[in-house]
Amino acid sequence: MAQIIAGGFENIVPAENAIERLMRAGVPREYVCQFRVNPPGMHDEFPVGGDRDESPGAHKAKSGAAIGAAVGAAAGLAAGAAVTPLMGPAGVVAGAAAGAYTASLVGGMSNTSNEPQPEPEEMRPAEALVAVNLDGANVRAEEIVRILEECGAHQVETAEGLWADGEWSDFDPLSMPHLVGGPDLDTRGTDIPAQR
Repeated sequence: MAQIIAGGFENIVPAENAIERLMRAGVPREYVCQFRVNPPGMHDEFPVGGDRDESPGAHKAKSGAAIGAAVGAAAGLAAGAAVTPLMGPAGVVAGAAAGAYTASLVGGMSNTSNEPQPEPEEMRPAEALVAVNLDGANVRAEEIVRILEECGAHQVETAEGLWADGEWSDFDPLSMPHLVGGPDLDTRGTDIPAQR
C-alpha cells in the first residue's frame, strides 16, 4: 500500500497548476495523478470517479417491482377477462398491462427500506482531485500539503491505497477523506504520514 496525499480542487485549472508546481518541486510525473470526482448521486454518469450504483435503501426495489408486476399482471388478466364482453380482447390486454404497471410500482416502493441517507457534509464533494504517491515523491509530506494548499485545494487528505500505472487505482469516491490540510479542515491535523 502506498501513502497518498491528495488535494481537492474546485475545477481542473488549479488542479493542473498544482501538478506543475509539484513537478517543479521534484515530484516525478509517475507519482502524481489527477482525476474528477463526480457530484454525489450522479450514479456512474461519468467513467471516472463513479458514485453509488443505486441509492441507499433501494437494493431490494427491483425484486419487489418484478414480483409486483407478475402478481399485478395476473390480477389484471382476471379483471380484463371480466370486461371482455364489453371491450373484447383488448380489455384483457389493457387489464393485464394496467395491473402489471400498478403492482410493479407498489411492489418496488414497498421493498425500499428506510435506510438513513447520508448528510451532505458526510459526502465527498465533487472535485478535481490531485493525488501524490508519497513513497516515490522525493518531496516531504509537509511540502506537498503546502503546495496543494497554495494552489487552492479546499481540502487536503491522506490515505493508504494502491498505486498502479501512475494512478491511485483503488480510490473510493464514497469514502470520507481523512483531512490534513486546506480551509475545509477545522483544525490543522498533526498526523501527516511520515515518508518511508
